[in-house]
Amino acid sequence: MTTPDQGEGDAAGGAAPVDTPDRPQPPPAQGSASKRGRLRGLWIALASSAFVLVLLLVFILENGQRVDVAYFGAHGHLPLGVALLFAAVFGNLVVLIPWAGRAMRLRAAARRSHAPRLRRRRKRRGAPLD
Repeated sequence: MTTPDQGEGDAAGGAAPVDTPDRPQPPPAQGSASKRGRLRGLWIALASSAFVLVLLLVFILENGQRVDVAYFGAHGHLPLGVALLFAAVFGNLVVLIPWAGRAMRLRAAARRSHAPRLRRRRKRRGAPLD
């Protein structure tokens, strides 16, 4: 007796090849879907940054009245929008520079703490198997 999976036998007693058109196909490669997602994210980032730049340009153009700026003895005249933009950029740098230093210190500490474990793994790989 044959099961539906085996199909009917041929006259010689061997199993005939079975055509199963409804056999599930392997899933598509994951690389293509993740690549589309990354490209979509890139386009969203580009569009949003272009929008922010347009808003920034409008801000600078609308605040064109000139102001006097004095900083550590240096004096100058700048449009108000440009002066505020410089203030925002330097404010971000005040936050970014210490954060970057802290991140580098944490990364170095993590590398030092993992170094002995990595050396032991390398030794085990090079040692002959028992």
